[in-house]
Amino acid sequence: MCKQVTVDGYSAPLTAGNFAKLVVDGAYDGAKLNTINQAVITDDGLDKNAGYSVPLEIMPSEQFEPLYRTKLSIQDGELPVLPMSVYGAVAMAHSDVSEEYSAPYQFFFYLYDKRNSGLGGLSFDEGQFSVFGYATSGRDILSQIKTGDVIRSAKMVDGQDRLILPAQS
Repeated sequence: MCKQVTVDGYSAPLTAGNFAKLVVDGAYDGAKLNTINQAVITDDGLDKNAGYSVPLEIMPSEQFEPLYRTKLSIQDGELPVLPMSVYGAVAMAHSDVSEEYSAPYQFFFYLYDKRNSGLGGLSFDEGQFSVFGYATSGRDILSQIKTGDVIRSAKMVDGQDRLILPAQS
């Protein structure tokens, strides 16, 4: 599978931090993958108590803080700092039942293909998902993943010393 994902804790602090915590906790070890139109997504069968409740988080370009629970209007010129229109973008899936509009544990690799994009070359889904990183090594393997493939293990290889978790109440 993808050998390395680089997460951006500056542009997507809550989403990247939640993903990093799930990796450290082993939540994705053994997770099944599904392939859908232009994406490879983790199965919805993970522990429902895994992860924090994290809202949709998108940092617009030319801003210094992310927006929460708000999609961007690409038609009006709003562009995210972390674009989805990159092959191997990593984003959190949407929850059908959450008012926060983001799933706390289900993520996907976006298999961007310019042939399926709009006139400006952007994905039709741009500004709609919490992108928090990119596959930076092994991206060529993403297109070979089939439904039923499994993440054997996920490890955090760098940055765990900078991971700040909320206080337990």
